[in-house]
Amino acid sequence: MGILDGIVEWIAEQVMAGLDLVTTSVLGALGCDMAVFLRYFPAAETMYNVFVALSIGIILLNWAWQLFKNFGLGAGIEAEDPVKLSIRSVVFILLAFFSDEIVNTVLAIGGTPYRWIMDSELPALSFADFNSVMLVIIGVCANGAVALITLILVIILAWNYLKLLVEAAERYVLLGVLVYTAPVAFSMGASQTTSNIWKSWCRMLGGQIFLLIMNAWCLRLFTSMVGSFIANPLSL
Repeated sequence: MGILDGIVEWIAEQVMAGLDLVTTSVLGALGCDMAVFLRYFPAAETMYNVFVALSIGIILLNWAWQLFKNFGLGAGIEAEDPVKLSIRSVVFILLAFFSDEIVNTVLAIGGTPYRWIMDSELPALSFADFNSVMLVIIGVCANGAVALITLILVIILAWNYLKLLVEAAERYVLLGVLVYTAPVAFSMGASQTTSNIWKSWCRMLGGQIFLLIMNAWCLRLFTSMVGSFIANPLSL
């Protein structure tokens, strides 16, 4: 079993070293800052200007169409009040044009608690130490394939941690999509018939920021748990 123990221990060390690498790279990149999103999706910034022009065009077309429908009020055609329609159209044209400043302000507000969570001090953590700790604990309780049992536990830890990281990355990509399609979402608010789409977008944007913060909290909580366990492994 000596050769098998050595192979299994080496595999476990590689798994934990991979987790250490993923932790330092992914957690530092995710957040409410869209710099990483633009690095991997540079076309989003160019297409953003297209969305701004498209949204303003949609608002102007809706404005003209609704004003035209007012001429058919006598025939029973429903139309929005021209004064309210004009005010709403002007407001949402400005919102669509300055949507980048508006969204950046929202991201700055949402990114503040994210940075608080990421900057909070945690117990010193080295994933590579977890394997040796598990060998010590399981070695007290078992006399057989200790390294094999340790590898299974390490893989379970790595798998669950990677799932949290993938979920956080998914939230970040969805947040970037919502941010760079914001002008089109603002154009939906200019009409009463499509205002629900704009409200749904607002809820989705707020929800993605909140879930991204919760993902960061869960990841930091997870690493804190592992750090405390490594510091005092026999506390269980």
